[in-house]
Amino acid sequence: MGRIFTVELEGRIYSCKHCQTHLALYEEIVSKFFHCSHGKAYLFSNVVNISVGDKEERIMMTGMHTVSDIFCVRCGSDVGWKYEAAHDESQKYKEGKFILERFKVSGSDGSNYSINHEALTGSDADDV
Repeated sequence: MGRIFTVELEGRIYSCKHCQTHLALYEEIVSKFFHCSHGKAYLFSNVVNISVGDKEERIMMTGMHTVSDIFCVRCGSDVGWKYEAAHDESQKYKEGKFILERFKVSGSDGSNYSINHEALTGSDADDV
């Protein structure tokens, strides 16, 4: 394997908990917080430094979705998933967006839970 080039982000970032590779900016959060089988998760419009796995159908709390797991490009850790397609019209806003699971990422201060939840309202829930 050759040398891995990664994108370095500036600002309030979320990184892979295992190797600290930058994954997303706080400003890229689309929706409050989601729920997954391991707890809370964040929906982002864009993430970097990931590889995308194979597409598969998953039944979630909000219905059937086509998703691909996403992995840190540096260490290979599973950090969440990408919504490829939503089968329910009301869920189409998720298509092309990414979930990062809270327990798999670190905030810019090194914490695992750095989002100010009071600034975020409502909830969208999915479960794998």
